[in-house]
Amino acid sequence: MAPLLEHTTDLTSKVMLITANVGSIFEDPERMLKMWLNEFVATVTKLQPMFLAIHMQEVGGKNYEESMQYVNHFIKTMLASEDLECYDKARVFLDEDFTAVDKFTALGSLYFAHVSMTAVEVFDFQAKKFVPFVGREVLSGNIESVPIKEKAKFPQNYFPECRWSRKGFIRTRWNICGSIFDLINIHLFHDANNIEAMLQVRNHAYTNYAVIFEK
Repeated sequence: MAPLLEHTTDLTSKVMLITANVGSIFEDPERMLKMWLNEFVATVTKLQPMFLAIHMQEVGGKNYEESMQYVNHFIKTMLASEDLECYDKARVFLDEDFTAVDKFTALGSLYFAHVSMTAVEVFDFQAKKFVPFVGREVLSGNIESVPIKEKAKFPQNYFPECRWSRKGFIRTRWNICGSIFDLINIHLFHDANNIEAMLQVRNHAYTNYAVIFEK
C-alpha cells in the first residue's frame, strides 16, 4: 500500500498495487479460483484502498485454449462481489485472443477506483489526452484497438530457445488528484531465462572479485 502523492487533499487515500502470475489457478479452477478470489477480496476489505491496480500474467494458464473459458467467470465473480461494490469505477483489460499469435500476451490489467474518488482520469493514447474514468467496463478478447492502453508483444527472437512466447506488456497512464503516473503490466522472462541470467551475473561477479584479489 502506498499513499497517493501530495496533490491529494485526502491524506488517508491509498493506492494498492498487486501483481501476480495467475497461470496455475486456471489449471485447477474448481479449487484455486475460489481460494484466490477469497484472499483477494479479504485483503482489499482489510486495507480499503482508494485506487486498486491488479496486474496478472498468464491469464488462462498454460493450456489457455482450454482454460480461457474460466477467465470470464473469474472476472464476473470479482466484479459481482458485494465487498467491491464501493468501487464504482473499473476497467478490465484482458488480452485473450490466442488466435492472434503475433500479438497474444495473456496479460490482464484491472483497475478500480473508490466511489469517493472523483478526480480520476485515464490517458487516451490515440487522442493524446486524459479522459474521465467513470463506470465499469470489461475490455476483452482482441484489445488491439482499445485507445486507453498501449500493448506490445516482445519479438520471438528475444527468446530463441522457446517454441513460442507470450511475453509482452500493457501500459496505462493515470491522473489521480493531479498526480500523473504510468502503470505497466510486464511479463519478461520465464524461469529458465531467470536462472540463466542469475548464473551469468554470478559468474561475472566472481570473475571481477578474483581479478581484484589478484591485484
